[in-house]
Amino acid sequence: MTDELTLAEVEALARTAHEGQTDKAGRPYAEHLRAVAEGVRTRGGDDEQIAAAWLHDSVEDDALSAQWLDQAALSRRTKDIVLAVTKRAGEPPEAYARRILATPGALLVKEADLAHNADPARLAVLDEVTRKRLTEKYAGMRALLGLSPASD
Repeated sequence: MTDELTLAEVEALARTAHEGQTDKAGRPYAEHLRAVAEGVRTRGGDDEQIAAAWLHDSVEDDALSAQWLDQAALSRRTKDIVLAVTKRAGEPPEAYARRILATPGALLVKEADLAHNADPARLAVLDEVTRKRLTEKYAGMRALLGLSPASD
């Protein structure tokens, strides 16, 4: 047995870290994290990928620091996935996609993230300009990652 955080502990940490944050539609950010974690699970992801799904935006959104992640009681693979899906300032989408594709387990997490981000029900509450911009952005990333157009 290892001393790694359990999925319940990771979920609680992620929920606390993103406390008070909302998504573009004004919904509690934890709803997005839960949806991505569930999307990873239903796509056959393992516990390391599900943990990464809970934490996938934590470093990018400054909810948790990269130093915290480095020292956290998580598997190296979970940490690598979180870092792979963390966008870096000024990074071209092509470089971001290459890093995801080069990191074992990261593509499934990003696929679940994109699926939830592109959910028509979520996009429907946004203004038309934002909805169009995000729809194109998500479709472009799916194409760079070699994923079929959003259907789920």
